Order: sequence, then structure tokens, then C-alpha cells
Amino acid sequence: MKNIKKAEHLAATKHLFNQSLCAMAVGAVLFTSSSLHAQQSEQKKGLERIEVTARKTVESLQEVPVSITSIGAIELDEKGISVLTEIQQFSPNTTLQNSRGTNSTLTAFIRGVGQQDPLWGYEPGVGIYIDDVYVARPQGAVFDLLDVERIEVLRGPQGSLYGKNTVGGALKYVTKEMSGDTELNVKGTLGSYNQRDLKITGQFPIIEDTLYVGFGLADLSRDGYGEYLQSALPNQDLENYNKDLTAARVTIEFTPRDDLFFRLAWDKTTDDSNSKGGYRLLPSLLTDAPVPDSVFDSYTSLPTENKVELEGISLTARWDINDAMSLKYVGSTRESYSPTNIDFDNTALDIFDVPAIYEDDNSSHEVQFNYSGDGLNIVGGIYYYDGESCGQFEAILGFLGRAAFGTPVLTREVSGCNNSESTAVYAQGSYDITEQLSVTIGARYTDEEKQAVVKNGLIFDNVYPESGWIPGYVRPSGDIVPQVLGSDSDGDGVLDSPSVQSWSRFTPRIGLEYQANPDLMFFASYSQGFKSGTFNPRATVNEPGVNPEIVDSIEVGMKSDWSDNLRVNLTLFSLDHEDRQYIGLLPTDDVTVLNQFLSNVAATSATGIEAEITYLATDNLTFDFSLGTINSKIEENNAVPPLIGISNTPDLTYNLAANYVLESDIGAFTFNANYYYRGDYRLFEDSDQLQEEGYGILNASVNWQSDGGQWYGGLHLKNLTDEEYLVGGYNFAVDNGDGTFGPGLGGDTTLIGYYGDPRTVSLTVGYRF
Repeated sequence: MKNIKKAEHLAATKHLFNQSLCAMAVGAVLFTSSSLHAQQSEQKKGLERIEVTARKTVESLQEVPVSITSIGAIELDEKGISVLTEIQQFSPNTTLQNSRGTNSTLTAFIRGVGQQDPLWGYEPGVGIYIDDVYVARPQGAVFDLLDVERIEVLRGPQGSLYGKNTVGGALKYVTKEMSGDTELNVKGTLGSYNQRDLKITGQFPIIEDTLYVGFGLADLSRDGYGEYLQSALPNQDLENYNKDLTAARVTIEFTPRDDLFFRLAWDKTTDDSNSKGGYRLLPSLLTDAPVPDSVFDSYTSLPTENKVELEGISLTARWDINDAMSLKYVGSTRESYSPTNIDFDNTALDIFDVPAIYEDDNSSHEVQFNYSGDGLNIVGGIYYYDGESCGQFEAILGFLGRAAFGTPVLTREVSGCNNSESTAVYAQGSYDITEQLSVTIGARYTDEEKQAVVKNGLIFDNVYPESGWIPGYVRPSGDIVPQVLGSDSDGDGVLDSPSVQSWSRFTPRIGLEYQANPDLMFFASYSQGFKSGTFNPRATVNEPGVNPEIVDSIEVGMKSDWSDNLRVNLTLFSLDHEDRQYIGLLPTDDVTVLNQFLSNVAATSATGIEAEITYLATDNLTFDFSLGTINSKIEENNAVPPLIGISNTPDLTYNLAANYVLESDIGAFTFNANYYYRGDYRLFEDSDQLQEEGYGILNASVNWQSDGGQWYGGLHLKNLTDEEYLVGGYNFAVDNGDGTFGPGLGGDTTLIGYYGDPRTVSLTVGYRF
């Protein structure tokens, strides 16, 4: 258990900032001409050429004037990276965590910009994309990596090319186009906590070099890291932090001519892992629930069942008009359904229980034009998005109902929808002013309409979202609480229609790039992004919507290769984050009312450094080092309660990794290890009660591949020192200021932590042909 005091390191951050400025200046003198190097998938002498699509066209990482981390399929396998959240170790100033009660809901922050609350209606600050398809909601966004070519992390606002909700940056999940003969890859993994994973991927040509069918199947399971020590309901699965997930993907690719390409892709994921129980950092005042011995143990009065279902289909069509021009269409539809049980108080008493349902449906269409000619590169397009995000939760306050009202139970039900329709046009071009100097200018215009309904009310009864939620429960038919946010369509004084509000935004980007020699580039840029305006999904009154959040960012950077063995990429950034959307509390004498409102009440700023260095010591030994520092400041603070800092954002992150390849008579062995450090951070902007002090995670792997490449295996050891570290939590306890705590909402000392994975060991064996 770690529940620690605030510890800021601003002086150290400023010192590192000054040091990196010096390093960039020295680098400009030292780095001399060298050629670009071999592609990532080829094992050749020298640094790898890494291709990315950060600017919606294929380019070398070293030619893209954007702060970006790219991790390819080989590196993912060698390090045993199996879920998206592990990518945070390798990208500076990046936070990717599981959100509290599930394995699949993502909390994402880049450079201090993101979104803490995953409730419907709240928009993310970091955009998630699967093959250029936008994933709108955080539920299910913690992908288990299946049949992936690479993961790209774009840091900083991406408002011109990617549009809304990329104020912090973007994560891109990229799969590979099929080619060649029939392929099959079967991979099995056994590991700690009875881990049993099976992944099968493959492709086969229906018409040689013309029509392919590809597929991927995964069955991933693991026992819990802990258990529920008490459950108020009988016959519950008492495993906590377990895993029970299946995923499938089918892709059809058709290339009728060299200049035409079509891809139809379907994917589905079902996560039946139990709901996660949190760790009580304080003993309960109301029932027998002391602080457990293990941070992965808990108590509950709810069912332990949980489900996240995701399904999507997409169509990509590309026409290469000529060698310089191409036209591309990407269309998709995605839906998700997630019934979940979140026991906020984590006791076997109904103090503060929240059963909930999240449902989302969205579709998108994008037409994109690319031109690449002598000294001029242009990408532009039109984008349309239509999405419906709905949900319902019950705040069951049983103890409070009995104590305050003498009723058997008390429930506050909140439900509603927050629907979005947006259209955008965008264009970005790079023009070579001279052979060394180029300018990039881009802009996007987005028009968006939101419609929202919120129903909110108090019920003196035990209420759940659906019949059968607990044994014998039958939900009353019809609406059982009134609509509190919306409009009155017929003038009878009763809300019966949605509230409607529209916003439009112009988000520009301008940059300069100077190619000092073929292997040394300097760049500077200004960019802007926005997070959509929205309505408060927990509204108790008919409040207006809130305006979009705006991020303005300036970057100065260097990308450089020195000889064949050293790559240094540096970025210095400064950002201003205005009109931040936060929940405030309206004064009320009714202790049962979560009287919350959403407003544009704060502004923050940040400066920082990001460095990514690769050193090829020999043909067989490689070192990688990444560093991120950030110094954040609150510029405007009208939130109630007031903000005291930025959440989920350490002021220092770094990763040191080594990779060694050993050739032998029985095949090639690859040894790698990395040490990842995260500095102090808080989980909530308005409280010091849930903080994590700096910690480091040590990982190691040994991989083997037969001479022909058909057989392969890997032994992966993660979190070798068994560090315990907070990744989420709930804070409903009152700090008395003398080291003691009093009861908060629900009547108990609810201070809850959720923790990252403990030490694990896994062995993977695979066969491919």
C-alpha cells in the first residue's frame, strides 16, 4: 500500500530542460552526414528505417516533424507486450492505464492532457485509431494486441489531420496488408496465475496476389491476482483481477489491379473478466472490512460479473491515380455494450454500490486525397462522424437510506444519451522552399452538433439497470426517474426532448523544417487541437452544455542519425490548455443529491522535453533510452473544489532498454531487458489523498527462433521486483486534517486504490509457416 504526500520536483525539471537545450545545440555541431538505413523488418547492419503514417502517408520516422514513438511487431513480440497499456513504458510523457473497475476501459493522458472519467458524454483527450478508424469511447480501448504491424504514439495536439479529441495526441493501431503465400501462426502462452493464452493468425490467397482472406483468433485467460474476501451474494466467482477474453478478426483484401486496393475488416472482442474490486486504503467505519493484506484483495455486495462487448466493421478503398496522386475512402461502424458492477466502497454492505450499463454506436466516413510531387506534398479530405453514447447507473446508498430516512434502501438513478454528429474538412501541405528548408501549413474546420438527455432522480427502493441483475430482481417498467436535462417540445412545462447545442472550430498547424544534411533535421511548429463540447451526463438540473477545450502547442525538435549506430530525437514543447471541463459541486442541503455541474472552469500550461535515443553498440547489441519531463502549472482555477495539480502525469518518465542477439547452431536467441521509471503523480486533480510516489519496473525476456523461422519461443519476466503502484481509485472520504479521515458520500471512509500488475512470468511457444 502506498498513500503518500505530495512531492513536486519542479526545480529538477527546469534543470533537465536547460540541459536538453544544451544537448540540442551540441548535437547540431556534432551530427554529420549519413544515409538512412534498413527497414524495420529486415535485420541489416545499421539503424533501422522505421516507417510511420503519422501524417496519413507512409514516411520514415526520421522525416516526420512530429514527436512520435513507433513500436513494430518484432519488438512487441520480443518484449512480450500483449496489451496496449504496456506501450506507455516506451513513449515519453505518456500514461495508458486500465480504468478502475475493468480490464478493458482505458485512461489515456499525453503531456498532461486526457480524460479521467469514462462516463458516456465525456470525450477523450487522446484519440484511438484502428487502421484510421476512430474508436470513440474508452470502454474496450485497452486492446489485446492481435495481428498488429505496429503501434504509433503521436504526442501533442493533432487537430489538423485527426480532428476532435486529439488535444493530447493520438494512438494508432496499424495492421499489415497481406501478400505472398498461405501463412499460419499458432502461439500459446502459459504463465503466472494460471495464464493460458492461445492466438491463431493467418492468411490464405483465394486468387494469387489478388484476393486474400486473413484472420485472427485469441482466447486469453488468467486467474485473479487476488480475491474477494467477502461477498454479500451467494455463488459468486470470487476471483479479483482475473482475465477471460476472446477476440476475433477477419479481413478480406482485394487488389484487382495494381492501382486499386480494397479491404473489408470485421473484429469482435468479448471480455468476461470479473469486475475489479478495489483495495480499501482505510478500514470501514460501518462493517467488518479492514485493510486487506494484499492490494489485489477486496470485498463486495454486488455481483462480480462484468462484460465488455465490442464489434466493428470497416471498409478501406484506395485508388492510386498515378505515381503522385491517390484517393482513399475509410468507412466504419462500431458498437459496444458493457454491463458492469462497481462497488465504490468495496465492502459487503450496500454503502455505495454502482451497477451500470454503457452502450455506444457510431459510424464514420472519410474521403482522403494524397499528392506527392517535386517539392510539394498534400493530404486533404472530408470526414463525417455520427455517434450515440448512452448509459445508466444506479448509486445504491443502502446504509444512508436506512440511517437518514428509515427506508430499507435508497437509490439515485442517472441515465441518458449524449449524441454527436460532426463534419470536418481538412488539408495539410508541405512545400520545399529550398533543398533544405520546407514549410508545412495545415488546417481543419469542424462543425459539430450535440444532443443530450439526462434522467436523474431518487428512489426509495433497491433498483438495478435490468431485470435479473441479481437473483429474483424484476425492474419496474417504463421510466422511473424524471428527465432533468433536455427541452420542452410541446410547451407543457415537462422536458421531453434532447437539449441541442452546436460548436464549430478551426484548428491550424504551421511548421518549418530544416534538413541540415540527409541525417539531421530541425523542426519547429505551432498546432492547435480541441476536445468536443458536451453536456453533463450527471446533471441534476437543466444546465447548458460546455464549450470545447482548446490546446495550443509549440514544439521545437531535432531528428538525427549519426553514422550507422546512433539516433537522437529531441523535442521541446510548450502548451496552453484552456476552457478545461471540470465537475463542480452546487451547494445543497440534501445529502442524497450529487449536485454536480459541468463548466469551463480552468486553464493550465505545461513545458517539457522528450528524448528518444538508440545506440547500436555492435551489430548484435542495441541500447534504447527515452526520457520525458513535464512542468505543469494551473493558470486559471474556478473549479469547486479547486484544482491542486494535474492528474496521471508524472513530472519525469524514462526507460532504459538493452537488446542482444546471439546466433547459435540451434537458432537465434534475443535477450532484452528494460527499466521503466515513473515519477510522483496524483490520480485526481482536486485531491492529494490518492497519490503514487515514483517507482521503477524491471522487465526481462529471452526469445528464440529456429534457423528456418518456423519455431519460436519466449520467456518473459515482468515487474521483477514486484512493485505495487496505483493506477486508479475512488476518493469519498473526508480528510480531517490531523491524519484521520471521516465519512464521505454514502457514510463511510471510502478511499480506494486499484493497482498495476504484480510480478509475472510467462512462456510462449509458437509455430508458423
